[in-house]
Amino acid sequence: MPATKQEIIRHYALDRCFRNRTRQYYVEDLREECNKDLSRHDCAPVSIRTIKKDINDFEDLYHTDVDHIKDGHGRKYYRYADPDFTIQKAPLTNEEIAKLKDTVLMLNRFRGLPQFEWMTELLTKIEVKMHLDEHKENVISFDSNEYLQGLEYLEQLFNYIVSRQTIEMDYQPFDKPAVHWVLHPYHIKQHNNRWFLMAGNEEGQIMNVALDRIVEMKPSNVKYKPTDIDFSEYFDDVIGVTILDVPAEQVLLKFTPHRLPYVLSKPLHPSQKTKDRDNGIIEITVKPNHELEAQLLWFGDDVEVLQPEHLRDKIKDKIKKMHFMYHLCR
Repeated sequence: MPATKQEIIRHYALDRCFRNRTRQYYVEDLREECNKDLSRHDCAPVSIRTIKKDINDFEDLYHTDVDHIKDGHGRKYYRYADPDFTIQKAPLTNEEIAKLKDTVLMLNRFRGLPQFEWMTELLTKIEVKMHLDEHKENVISFDSNEYLQGLEYLEQLFNYIVSRQTIEMDYQPFDKPAVHWVLHPYHIKQHNNRWFLMAGNEEGQIMNVALDRIVEMKPSNVKYKPTDIDFSEYFDDVIGVTILDVPAEQVLLKFTPHRLPYVLSKPLHPSQKTKDRDNGIIEITVKPNHELEAQLLWFGDDVEVLQPEHLRDKIKDKIKKMHFMYHLCR
């Protein structure tokens, strides 16, 4: 069974204590040391019973002997029989090797992308050492486009965000004149096979910058302004990356019997609720945006927007325009 985060933290704390030859660690002391480390990682404390089980498990897990030494008062303290042993030097388990192999094979999909040359070299070294070059079959595929414009900026933007470096950027929208910005980069997000930078401008507004529209980019001398936005929650109320200054709304959708099972198995949004399964009605709570409209139009005649009325009217207008293009123009 895979080790949990808490187990790993405990085992490294015990390893530290078992290696210490200048102090005697009794089970209560071991528990105290483990709980100190667990607390630093926001993990719950454990009981003496758990520590005793860990001690008994150590020999099987790490192929070493832990001495149980009596102190003459009916108590026992614990240390490695081999003073030079440490689990930090222990070889990987078969399970860990198998997981590492799977990870390396999956990371191979990044080979050839210009911003991941370093990964190509690293993966080659790992493959040779672990004999992974004997198994080259691609067993999993991902949606990706290595020819997408802007990918060359990914690593650079990542480094700017981590180092809190302000940037100057020349940007060319699809339907507007080119612009020059000074931006404070905060977060990178992928949506629909495109990459987007979330950055603050000089007025403090958060901008959504498509990497494939960047013309040129370089560091700026402007002082970096950090943000208190939690980007793990920033996109909770939307589908996609466009955040409009509007409240989230309850969007009621009716799907055909053919499409409904797919939508139930792959929800449109984490807020999705089934309101009436017999009639194919589901509800999501989101801020309407362009990405939501595009998703609804992608479903074609498999979905009907019931509410809100303004979204229903917008989709209706787009369908009318499509009808005009296909039936009345020729």
